[in-house]
Amino acid sequence: MTRRLRVGLILSCLALLTTALVVGCADARRPNEVPDPQLRINPRLAEGQRVFMKYCNQCHVGGAAGVGPSLNDKWLPAFFVRMKVRHSIGHMPTFSQRALSDADLEDMLRYLKYLHEHPDGPDRA
Repeated sequence: MTRRLRVGLILSCLALLTTALVVGCADARRPNEVPDPQLRINPRLAEGQRVFMKYCNQCHVGGAAGVGPSLNDKWLPAFFVRMKVRHSIGHMPTFSQRALSDADLEDMLRYLKYLHEHPDGPDRA
């Protein structure tokens, strides 16, 4: 077994374990709105929301569970999301740097972090 194959297997096992732990931990339905004033003062957050709606919302509708698991009801380490986006594991498609730039990916992570940190939505944030 080559070193590259071993590393790939280890990363895959870690990703599957992390996914299993994360997916079963919380309610999948939470608000995903970001208040307009917040978007106006934080253009990177607005861009992250745009990127999420373009690339992710089809499967993770509003950040909640859909075809894919919910994203806005649990803390997801940024390195894990980056790995899932760039190196498909499971049913999630791969998004190359050509399809989704590193800057767009970072903005989308900022948006997911905001959703997680404001679980009650904009009215009570």
